Amino acid sequence: MASPRIEHVNVTVRDPHRTAALMESLFDWRVRWQGPARDGGWAIHVGSDDHYVALYTGRDVAYTDEDFAKGRPLNHIGVVVDDLDDAEARVIAAGLTPFNHGDYEPGRRFYVFDPDGIEYELVSYAPA
Repeated sequence: MASPRIEHVNVTVRDPHRTAALMESLFDWRVRWQGPARDGGWAIHVGSDDHYVALYTGRDVAYTDEDFAKGRPLNHIGVVVDDLDDAEARVIAAGLTPFNHGDYEPGRRFYVFDPDGIEYELVSYAPA
């Protein structure tokens, strides 16, 4: 692998519009995309051309302070790789199981849980 890097982090928040506005204000980031997300929720991607934070909230969810205890809002960590097939081979060699493969614009991807249950999305924008 030439140069893996973090592309995005996906976190659950109470109000993605409020959080996106704060990030725009603090970091001069911009909303890159927003729209419907899993389970009827809503997501906003805020960041730069190179990276972003995906802000997710569920539909009709009444979050409590306990939902946001240290480490709980993290949904997955996105890492860009040059060669997705090589990355998948490394994942399998490490004894992990890739799942939820996707091949849609702008790239190919799959997901994997590490031994602690942290989910990673590995994505490649290289032509297949």
